[in-house]
Amino acid sequence: MPAAGLLDIKRRIKSVESTQKITKAMALVSTAKLRKARASLDNNNLYFTRIETIKRDIFRLADEFKDNEFVRENDNEKKLYVIFASNSGLCGGFNGSGAVYLSDKYPESERANIKTLVIGEKGVSYAKKYGFDVVDKVINIKDGISIKDARHLAVDLMNMYSKGEYGSISFVYTKYKSPVQQDVVDEVILPFKGETFAEEDTEVYSSEISPDELVENFVYRYMEGKIINTIYHSQTSEQNARMQAMDGATKNADDILDSLNTKYNRIRQGAITQEISEIVGGAEAQK
Repeated sequence: MPAAGLLDIKRRIKSVESTQKITKAMALVSTAKLRKARASLDNNNLYFTRIETIKRDIFRLADEFKDNEFVRENDNEKKLYVIFASNSGLCGGFNGSGAVYLSDKYPESERANIKTLVIGEKGVSYAKKYGFDVVDKVINIKDGISIKDARHLAVDLMNMYSKGEYGSISFVYTKYKSPVQQDVVDEVILPFKGETFAEEDTEVYSSEISPDELVENFVYRYMEGKIINTIYHSQTSEQNARMQAMDGATKNADDILDSLNTKYNRIRQGAITQEISEIVGGAEAQK
Protein backbone atom coordinates (compact mmCIF):
# COMPACT_ATOMS: atom_id res chain seq x y z
CA MET A 1 0.00 0.00 0.00
CA PRO A 2 2.75 2.54 0.85
CA ALA A 3 4.51 1.73 -2.45
CA ALA A 4 1.35 2.50 -4.42
CA GLY A 5 0.92 5.75 -2.49
CA LEU A 6 4.53 6.75 -3.17
CA LEU A 7 4.14 6.16 -6.91
CA ASP A 8 0.99 8.28 -6.98
CA ILE A 9 2.71 11.14 -5.15
CA LYS A 10 5.75 10.93 -7.48
CA ARG A 11 3.43 11.21 -10.49
CA ARG A 12 1.78 14.28 -8.95
CA ILE A 13 5.16 15.86 -8.21
CA LYS A 14 6.27 15.40 -11.82
CA SER A 15 2.97 16.82 -13.07
CA VAL A 16 3.24 19.92 -10.88
CA GLU A 17 6.89 20.43 -11.86
CA SER A 18 5.93 20.24 -15.53
CA THR A 19 3.14 22.78 -15.05
CA GLN A 20 5.46 25.05 -13.08
CA LYS A 21 7.91 25.16 -16.00
CA ILE A 22 5.06 26.43 -18.19
CA THR A 23 3.96 29.10 -15.71
CA LYS A 24 7.56 30.31 -15.31
CA ALA A 25 7.95 30.58 -19.09
CA MET A 26 4.64 32.42 -19.43
CA ALA A 27 5.63 34.83 -16.65
CA LEU A 28 8.87 35.63 -18.49
CA VAL A 29 7.03 36.17 -21.77
CA SER A 30 4.45 38.40 -20.05
CA THR A 31 7.23 40.42 -18.41
CA ALA A 32 8.80 41.09 -21.80
CA LYS A 33 5.43 41.97 -23.34
CA LEU A 34 4.60 44.22 -20.39
CA ARG A 35 7.85 46.13 -20.84
CA LYS A 36 7.03 46.66 -24.53
CA ALA A 37 3.41 47.60 -23.81
CA ARG A 38 4.42 50.14 -21.16
CA ALA A 39 6.86 51.80 -23.56
CA SER A 40 4.13 52.07 -26.21
CA LEU A 41 1.66 53.44 -23.64
CA ASP A 42 4.13 56.03 -22.36
CA ASN A 43 4.82 57.25 -25.90
CA ASN A 44 1.14 57.36 -26.78
CA ASN A 45 0.25 59.20 -23.56
CA LEU A 46 2.50 62.08 -24.63
CA TYR A 47 0.54 62.39 -27.86
CA PHE A 48 -2.91 61.89 -26.39
CA THR A 49 -2.39 64.33 -23.52
CA ARG A 50 -1.80 67.00 -26.14
CA ILE A 51 -4.93 65.91 -28.03
CA GLU A 52 -6.95 66.26 -24.82
CA THR A 53 -5.59 69.78 -24.36
CA ILE A 54 -6.48 70.75 -27.93
CA LYS A 55 -9.97 69.29 -27.48
CA ARG A 56 -10.54 71.35 -24.35
CA ASP A 57 -9.23 74.52 -25.98
CA ILE A 58 -11.12 74.14 -29.26
CA PHE A 59 -14.45 73.51 -27.59
CA ARG A 60 -14.08 76.59 -25.42
CA LEU A 61 -13.59 78.88 -28.40
CA ALA A 62 -17.14 79.15 -29.63
CA ASP A 63 -20.59 78.70 -28.10
CA GLU A 64 -21.92 77.22 -31.34
CA PHE A 65 -19.84 74.10 -30.72
CA LYS A 66 -22.23 73.25 -27.92
CA ASP A 67 -24.96 72.60 -30.48
CA ASN A 68 -22.87 70.22 -32.55
CA GLU A 69 -24.44 66.76 -32.97
CA PHE A 70 -21.56 65.13 -31.09
CA VAL A 71 -21.79 67.57 -28.20
CA ARG A 72 -25.48 67.92 -27.53
CA GLU A 73 -27.41 65.19 -25.76
CA ASN A 74 -30.33 63.27 -27.26
CA ASP A 75 -33.43 61.73 -25.70
CA ASN A 76 -32.56 58.07 -26.29
CA GLU A 77 -32.42 56.17 -23.00
CA LYS A 78 -30.26 53.40 -24.45
CA LYS A 79 -26.62 53.43 -23.39
CA LEU A 80 -23.79 51.68 -25.21
CA TYR A 81 -20.78 50.52 -23.22
CA VAL A 82 -17.66 49.51 -25.13
CA ILE A 83 -15.95 46.92 -22.92
CA PHE A 84 -12.24 46.39 -23.51
CA ALA A 85 -11.01 42.85 -22.77
CA SER A 86 -8.64 40.55 -24.70
CA ASN A 87 -8.51 37.46 -26.89
CA SER A 88 -6.40 35.46 -24.42
CA GLY A 89 -6.97 34.04 -20.97
CA LEU A 90 -4.76 33.18 -17.99
CA CYS A 91 -4.71 36.80 -16.81
CA GLY A 92 -6.62 36.58 -13.55
CA GLY A 93 -9.86 38.55 -13.43
CA PHE A 94 -8.84 40.99 -16.17
CA ASN A 95 -11.24 39.80 -18.90
CA GLY A 96 -14.24 39.83 -16.60
CA SER A 97 -13.51 43.12 -14.85
CA GLY A 98 -15.55 45.28 -17.24
CA ALA A 99 -18.66 43.10 -17.01
CA VAL A 100 -18.29 42.86 -13.22
CA TYR A 101 -18.04 46.65 -13.02
CA LEU A 102 -21.24 47.13 -15.03
CA SER A 103 -23.09 44.44 -13.06
CA ASP A 104 -22.25 46.32 -9.87
CA LYS A 105 -23.36 49.60 -11.42
CA TYR A 106 -26.63 48.33 -12.89
CA PRO A 107 -28.87 45.82 -11.09
CA GLU A 108 -30.68 43.35 -13.36
CA SER A 109 -33.88 45.41 -13.24
CA GLU A 110 -32.05 48.37 -14.84
CA ARG A 111 -30.27 46.59 -17.70
CA ALA A 112 -32.97 46.73 -20.37
CA ASN A 113 -31.46 49.83 -21.97
CA ILE A 114 -27.83 48.84 -21.42
CA LYS A 115 -26.06 47.49 -24.51
CA THR A 116 -22.46 46.38 -24.86
CA LEU A 117 -19.89 46.23 -27.64
CA VAL A 118 -17.00 44.02 -26.57
CA ILE A 119 -13.38 44.37 -27.68
CA GLY A 120 -11.72 40.97 -27.24
CA GLU A 121 -13.21 37.50 -27.56
CA LYS A 122 -12.75 36.52 -23.90
CA GLY A 123 -14.84 39.47 -22.76
CA VAL A 124 -17.92 38.36 -24.71
CA SER A 125 -18.67 35.34 -22.52
CA TYR A 126 -18.34 37.45 -19.36
CA ALA A 127 -20.72 40.11 -20.68
CA LYS A 128 -23.29 37.42 -21.51
CA LYS A 129 -22.69 35.65 -18.20
CA TYR A 130 -23.67 38.81 -16.32
CA GLY A 131 -26.78 39.27 -18.44
CA PHE A 132 -25.74 42.08 -20.78
CA ASP A 133 -26.86 42.30 -24.40
CA VAL A 134 -23.80 42.13 -26.69
CA VAL A 135 -24.72 44.00 -29.87
CA ASP A 136 -21.30 43.54 -31.51
CA LYS A 137 -17.76 42.39 -30.87
CA VAL A 138 -14.28 43.15 -32.21
CA ILE A 139 -11.83 40.24 -31.95
CA ASN A 140 -9.18 41.06 -34.56
CA ILE A 141 -7.05 43.29 -32.32
CA LYS A 142 -3.72 41.80 -31.19
CA ASP A 143 -0.72 43.87 -30.11
CA GLY A 144 -1.77 47.50 -30.32
CA ILE A 145 -4.23 48.65 -32.97
CA SER A 146 -3.70 50.12 -36.41
CA ILE A 147 -4.91 53.62 -37.25
CA LYS A 148 -7.10 52.04 -39.92
CA ASP A 149 -8.89 49.79 -37.41
CA ALA A 150 -9.20 52.63 -34.89
CA ARG A 151 -10.67 54.88 -37.58
CA HIS A 152 -13.16 52.21 -38.61
CA LEU A 153 -14.35 51.73 -35.01
CA ALA A 154 -14.47 55.50 -34.44
CA VAL A 155 -16.65 56.02 -37.52
CA ASP A 156 -19.01 53.23 -36.44
CA LEU A 157 -19.43 54.67 -32.94
CA MET A 158 -19.92 58.22 -34.19
CA ASN A 159 -22.51 57.08 -36.73
CA MET A 160 -24.40 55.25 -34.00
CA TYR A 161 -24.53 58.40 -31.91
CA SER A 162 -25.32 60.83 -34.74
CA LYS A 163 -28.24 58.59 -35.81
CA GLY A 164 -29.60 58.69 -32.27
CA GLU A 165 -29.24 54.94 -31.71
CA TYR A 166 -27.84 55.61 -28.23
CA GLY A 167 -28.11 58.43 -25.73
CA SER A 168 -24.51 57.96 -24.68
CA ILE A 169 -21.46 55.87 -25.59
CA SER A 170 -18.92 55.02 -22.91
CA PHE A 171 -15.65 53.11 -22.67
CA VAL A 172 -15.16 50.63 -19.83
CA TYR A 173 -11.55 49.52 -19.53
CA THR A 174 -8.72 48.87 -17.11
CA LYS A 175 -6.56 51.99 -16.84
CA TYR A 176 -2.90 51.30 -16.16
CA LYS A 177 -1.42 53.61 -13.54
CA SER A 178 1.46 51.60 -12.10
CA PRO A 179 2.55 47.97 -11.66
CA VAL A 180 0.50 47.84 -8.44
CA GLN A 181 -2.49 49.94 -9.49
CA GLN A 182 -4.83 49.33 -12.42
CA ASP A 183 -8.37 50.66 -12.09
CA VAL A 184 -11.51 49.83 -14.05
CA VAL A 185 -12.84 53.15 -15.33
CA ASP A 186 -16.05 54.22 -17.04
CA GLU A 187 -15.61 57.20 -19.38
CA VAL A 188 -18.39 58.83 -21.38
CA ILE A 189 -17.03 59.41 -24.90
CA LEU A 190 -20.15 60.68 -26.65
CA PRO A 191 -21.55 63.20 -26.09
CA PHE A 192 -18.57 65.29 -25.05
CA LYS A 193 -19.08 66.18 -21.42
CA GLY A 194 -19.98 69.65 -20.12
CA GLU A 195 -16.76 70.06 -18.16
CA THR A 196 -15.07 70.52 -21.51
CA PHE A 197 -16.40 74.10 -21.45
CA ALA A 198 -14.93 75.12 -18.10
CA GLU A 199 -13.59 78.65 -18.00
CA GLU A 200 -9.80 78.48 -18.01
CA ASP A 201 -6.96 80.11 -19.84
CA THR A 202 -6.72 78.69 -23.33
CA GLU A 203 -4.58 78.97 -26.38
CA VAL A 204 -5.94 80.98 -29.28
CA TYR A 205 -6.71 79.13 -32.50
CA SER A 206 -7.81 80.51 -35.83
CA SER A 207 -9.54 78.38 -38.45
CA GLU A 208 -10.22 78.82 -42.15
CA ILE A 209 -13.17 76.40 -42.02
CA SER A 210 -16.55 76.70 -40.32
CA PRO A 211 -16.91 75.78 -36.63
CA ASP A 212 -19.07 72.75 -37.48
CA GLU A 213 -16.52 71.46 -39.98
CA LEU A 214 -13.69 72.08 -37.54
CA VAL A 215 -15.49 70.22 -34.78
CA GLU A 216 -16.43 67.29 -37.02
CA ASN A 217 -12.88 66.89 -38.34
CA PHE A 218 -11.40 67.10 -34.87
CA VAL A 219 -13.90 64.69 -33.32
CA TYR A 220 -12.92 61.98 -35.79
CA ARG A 221 -9.24 62.47 -34.99
CA TYR A 222 -9.95 62.60 -31.28
CA MET A 223 -11.97 59.37 -31.37
CA GLU A 224 -9.17 57.58 -33.24
CA GLY A 225 -6.66 58.76 -30.65
CA LYS A 226 -8.91 57.83 -27.72
CA ILE A 227 -9.46 54.31 -29.03
CA ILE A 228 -5.73 53.76 -29.56
CA ASN A 229 -4.87 55.15 -26.12
CA THR A 230 -7.53 52.99 -24.46
CA ILE A 231 -6.23 49.88 -26.24
CA TYR A 232 -2.72 50.61 -24.97
CA HIS A 233 -3.99 51.03 -21.40
CA SER A 234 -6.01 47.83 -21.65
CA GLN A 235 -3.23 45.72 -23.15
CA THR A 236 -0.65 46.98 -20.65
CA SER A 237 -3.03 46.10 -17.81
CA GLU A 238 -3.63 42.70 -19.41
CA GLN A 239 0.07 41.83 -19.55
CA ASN A 240 0.55 43.05 -15.99
CA ALA A 241 -2.36 40.88 -14.82
CA ARG A 242 -1.01 37.85 -16.71
CA MET A 243 2.49 38.30 -15.29
CA GLN A 244 1.06 38.50 -11.75
CA ALA A 245 -1.20 35.49 -12.37
CA MET A 246 1.71 33.37 -13.65
CA ASP A 247 3.97 34.50 -10.79
CA GLY A 248 1.21 33.55 -8.37
CA ALA A 249 0.74 30.17 -10.06
CA THR A 250 4.49 29.50 -9.88
CA LYS A 251 4.54 30.30 -6.14
CA ASN A 252 1.47 28.11 -5.58
CA ALA A 253 3.26 25.29 -7.39
CA ASP A 254 6.20 25.70 -4.98
CA ASP A 255 3.80 25.36 -2.03
CA ILE A 256 2.19 22.26 -3.54
CA LEU A 257 5.61 20.71 -4.23
CA ASP A 258 6.73 21.37 -0.66
CA SER A 259 3.59 19.68 0.64
CA LEU A 260 3.90 16.70 -1.71
CA ASN A 261 7.60 16.21 -0.97
CA THR A 262 6.91 16.33 2.77
CA LYS A 263 4.13 13.79 2.36
CA TYR A 264 6.33 11.59 0.15
CA ASN A 265 9.19 11.63 2.64
CA ARG A 266 6.85 10.93 5.56
CA ILE A 267 5.28 7.90 3.83
CA ARG A 268 8.70 6.67 2.68
CA GLN A 269 10.15 7.03 6.16
CA GLY A 270 7.13 5.25 7.59
CA ALA A 271 7.56 2.39 5.15
CA ILE A 272 11.25 2.05 6.00
CA THR A 273 10.50 2.11 9.72
CA GLN A 274 7.84 -0.55 9.26
CA GLU A 275 10.22 -2.78 7.28
CA ILE A 276 12.90 -2.44 9.96
CA SER A 277 10.37 -3.30 12.65
CA GLU A 278 9.25 -6.39 10.72
CA ILE A 279 12.85 -7.53 10.22
CA VAL A 280 13.67 -7.02 13.89
CA GLY A 281 10.46 -8.79 14.89
CA GLY A 282 11.26 -11.72 12.61
CA ALA A 283 14.77 -12.03 14.00
CA GLU A 284 13.44 -12.05 17.55
CA ALA A 285 10.99 -14.78 16.64
CA GLN A 286 13.84 -16.97 15.38
CA LYS A 287 15.53 -16.98 18.77
